Amino acid sequence: MKYSSIILFLVLFTACGSFKKNKELYYTSKEEVAVDMNFLASDALQGRDTGSDGIEKAATFTEQIFKTNGVKPFFETYKDTLTNYEQPAYNIVGYLKGKDKSLRNEFIIIGAHYDHIGVDTTAIEDQIANGANDNASGTTAVLEMAKYFGKTKSNKRSMLFVLFSAEEKGLLGSKHLAQKLKGQNLDLYVMLNFEMIGVPMVDKDYLLYLSGYERSNLAAVGNGYAGEKVVGFLPKAKEFSLFQRSDNFPFHNVFNAPSQTFSSFDFTNFNFYHQPGDEVELMDFEHMTNVINKMIPVVEKITNAENREIKYN
Repeated sequence: MKYSSIILFLVLFTACGSFKKNKELYYTSKEEVAVDMNFLASDALQGRDTGSDGIEKAATFTEQIFKTNGVKPFFETYKDTLTNYEQPAYNIVGYLKGKDKSLRNEFIIIGAHYDHIGVDTTAIEDQIANGANDNASGTTAVLEMAKYFGKTKSNKRSMLFVLFSAEEKGLLGSKHLAQKLKGQNLDLYVMLNFEMIGVPMVDKDYLLYLSGYERSNLAAVGNGYAGEKVVGFLPKAKEFSLFQRSDNFPFHNVFNAPSQTFSSFDFTNFNFYHQPGDEVELMDFEHMTNVINKMIPVVEKITNAENREIKYN
């Protein structure tokens, strides 16, 4: 079977999941999450370094998921070529037009970076830095949300589902796209970024923390939409300035709109940051599925709120 045929088979498999809105909050399944993760963090992708053949395979995989689930390209194609990187590199940008005539000109961005650091030639044994937690996990969250909203078309505001390249090179993909969208006068309501959600936090009464927690009311609004405490404050995130270190930050700088990152990496629960040991076998698919299933209704309520309830403090 050709590699492109394998990708298409995986995409069609993951597109077959049904969505139901009930007390169990089932929107995706561990099996669908596993398909995304096992492909994106496989050795065949060679660590998804920006500009590599491996990240090109990841791009094809994500494009097919968008296409299969009714998420259209925002630009002429899904690939948005970076203008600030020396090699050919692409963000992947999917678009769902809002169904409400008065709200569809307002945009919500759901994002994650899909690149990693590639191959570590200094490692003695395994040299492929697969980047399962960083950031196949966040990429999977974006893909599963794209599947849901692509199928249901339940969004009143317009949505961009963005997978950033060259995050590991200095947030280059998000810097490029933020400037490009600002040049098009896009009206950004909020940018929600997902980073390293592959393992649960230790001894916390919430699933995710929010970078720049104190900067906005996003956590309070999100928890209100969820009807429970899904998002909390992690002091380490503020101590290590994580707000400035992920793809939310360029959108904060360019748009001054609420732009923040959700994560469950708490500095104690994962020891393989930027190492070949960041393998899919260490990921907790049950935790990831729970995160996605909790966050989809939150995102849905954000897209459908009559007023812009999320604001910077």
